[in-house]
Amino acid sequence: MKKILLLPIGIVMTTMVWAQSNPASSRKDKKAEKKERINALLKMEEEGQLIFDKHNVFGLRLNSDGWGIFFEKGKFITPRKTRLIQIEFNEKKHPKEDKDAGSIDLFTGNVNQYVFGKANNFYQLKGAYGQQYLIGGKSNKNGVSVTGIWAGGISFGLEKPYYVDVVDRTTEERSRKRFTEIEDFRQYAYLGASGFTVGWGELKFNPGAHAKAALRFDYGRFNEVVSAIEAGVNLEYYSQSVLQMVNNKERNLFFNAYVTVLFGKRK
Repeated sequence: MKKILLLPIGIVMTTMVWAQSNPASSRKDKKAEKKERINALLKMEEEGQLIFDKHNVFGLRLNSDGWGIFFEKGKFITPRKTRLIQIEFNEKKHPKEDKDAGSIDLFTGNVNQYVFGKANNFYQLKGAYGQQYLIGGKSNKNGVSVTGIWAGGISFGLEKPYYVDVVDRTTEERSRKRFTEIEDFRQYAYLGASGFTVGWGELKFNPGAHAKAALRFDYGRFNEVVSAIEAGVNLEYYSQSVLQMVNNKERNLFFNAYVTVLFGKRK
């Protein structure tokens, strides 16, 4: 019985010792396989063959006037050209937005912040069609490529009223107000923003169009995994003027610069 138990234990221990004594060899084999695969893909590309058929990419975007999230579906047409379908959601901030401290929550100690003079939260849901064209990096064995991108399409602007909780300094009555309906700002003490969930029932729809141009730096070009950074500029126009801050000019036209971190897969 002891011999039967010792046999599998010996096999396991031998396997573990062998694996520990050959880690460098295993890593070298993987590096060699990866190098051979990249060389094969480079050769296929030089011969004009399509390496991948499509890609799905997600992104986190930092705009000069806000933030956004991003999804892209790409279809490879030639080794240099890719057709793109994009969807993104953004929130646009006004340059004069500054968060002020309101009241302090006695239970948690948190400070309730608000943006003084803010009229509306302005969100955008955008859909676009475009193309990606390979500019450089075709013979780079490290797999880094530079591509140019253009895209344009429709933009659905969403204006959500911005509310703050206030206390009347004269009557000490607490209420919820918009800065657009306050005539004398000194009349109230401001407790803080009413919250993200307030105002959706008064959402205003504002259709428009947008166009953008960008450069994409792809660090995983010869891998199934997409790892890239995109930098570009974006132009938007809306059918109705947008009021973001009281006592500031309403605008139809918006221009911004952005940087996006992209990740996804090729197939």
